[in-house]
Amino acid sequence: MKHTIRHLTRPDMKDILRIQTAVLKALHDFMWDESIVQLMPVMLSPFTDPLAHNVYDGSLEYEGQRLQLTKSMILHKQLSLMRDDLKGIYIVSPNIRLEIGKTGLSGMHLLEFSQVDIELKQASYKDFMAFMERLYVHIAGFVVSTCPDSLERLGRTIPIPSSPFKLYESTELKERFGKDWEHEISIKEKQPFWVMDHFREFYDKEDPSTGKHINYDLVYPEGFGEALSGAERETEYDVIIRKMKERKTDAADYASYLEIAKKGLLSPTAGGGFGVERLVRYFSGKKEIREVCMFPRIPGEKVVI
Repeated sequence: MKHTIRHLTRPDMKDILRIQTAVLKALHDFMWDESIVQLMPVMLSPFTDPLAHNVYDGSLEYEGQRLQLTKSMILHKQLSLMRDDLKGIYIVSPNIRLEIGKTGLSGMHLLEFSQVDIELKQASYKDFMAFMERLYVHIAGFVVSTCPDSLERLGRTIPIPSSPFKLYESTELKERFGKDWEHEISIKEKQPFWVMDHFREFYDKEDPSTGKHINYDLVYPEGFGEALSGAERETEYDVIIRKMKERKTDAADYASYLEIAKKGLLSPTAGGGFGVERLVRYFSGKKEIREVCMFPRIPGEKVVI
């Protein structure tokens, strides 16, 4: 408990929280100006993001129905844009991912975190990446202009990058750096950059002519690692079913989503999600993500308060 009290009363926490508040204000202002509307988060659903890595089961029983705690709102974002009167949507969504304990050693994983989920209708990957670059530059500029004293006390300088951000292919980086390619290239770079073409979940679109995945990660420099994951989305029922089978995803868990897809109601969209805490960690220059959370939930650690 002494450690918890020290953590909650750390002198630098006020500056970190001020930066976090500036990040969220800049986000909301930008989305308002872009006519992107905000959805409230969905925390319980018959289905959620299956993720591309294993986590502990986060389901619960309620009145005879098995419900999932939200890992991300990817499928709900896609469903919300069946509407013809929305240009795009965003959510500041609490996500719960019961990560395997060893994941806590990364310094960048939490059991619960807030993700900014964004989805744009009738958008290509290029459209979304350009949108995200403008958003990032806006947020970084706002933090620099409104929190200079906090950044100075934290000993942090935030460079404002210019667009377009540098772009890599994942296969190229794997050949150059091996299994730990993301960390290695993140250390070398000085500004955020994109990495394309990752084998992930059934909802990330494939290019039928090349077999490449039309998806992307935004990665922070200086070793801070992954910032955002996103993609153009699959809309064709037969393709979604085929990819579920390839990934050994139980289609029965997604029955209502698949029923809508089968009716041909899913619109072409592109989007992505970034963690608020990871962005604040990068801006504040903290090594461990626990340092930017008042009540950190670290994989493998006992939750005490």
